[in-house]
Amino acid sequence: MTDIALKSSSPASPASYEDLKQVPPHLVAELLDGRLVTHPRPSPKHVRASSSLGDELMSPFDKGRGGPGGWWILDEPELHLGAHVLVPDLAGWRREHMPKLPDTAWFEQPPDWICEVLSPATVRYDRLEKRDIYAAFKVAHLWFVDPDAKTLEAFTLKDGAWVLEATRANDDEIALAPFAEVPFSLASLWAE
Repeated sequence: MTDIALKSSSPASPASYEDLKQVPPHLVAELLDGRLVTHPRPSPKHVRASSSLGDELMSPFDKGRGGPGGWWILDEPELHLGAHVLVPDLAGWRREHMPKLPDTAWFEQPPDWICEVLSPATVRYDRLEKRDIYAAFKVAHLWFVDPDAKTLEAFTLKDGAWVLEATRANDDEIALAPFAEVPFSLASLWAE
């Protein structure tokens, strides 16, 4: 079984949102450059890393408990960025840029920060196509978390290009933009 399934489409007939809505719920579906891309739901190790990172950021940055607040931090939001429909593992919006959550089931406002938790099924799309789309829509910060390698890479968008700000691993203490005010240990992300 293939981890990634692509819908065949020609430039004259790209995949649509209606195609995306027909994908079974046990798959994650995205539209990248007019192609329907699907992959299995994440593994438990992947979910653990994503959930734990969300937990580390939610109280201090979303709720303002023990930190500055001022953010919306959300799991797997559906982003409608131009013709693309993307589902990052985590995303955050500064409330000054998006004062209230939209009434739709998706977001058209690009996030200020995105985190992709890498897996064998998604690493190529996350690191290449999705990363380029995030840059084109001026997402300021992008993190890649790899639960197999136990690493976190933090990028900042500068003059339209991603600049690697830091790579941390294992149980390193991190305090990285845009969440540098409240440090935490990467050890909390790993299943072991």
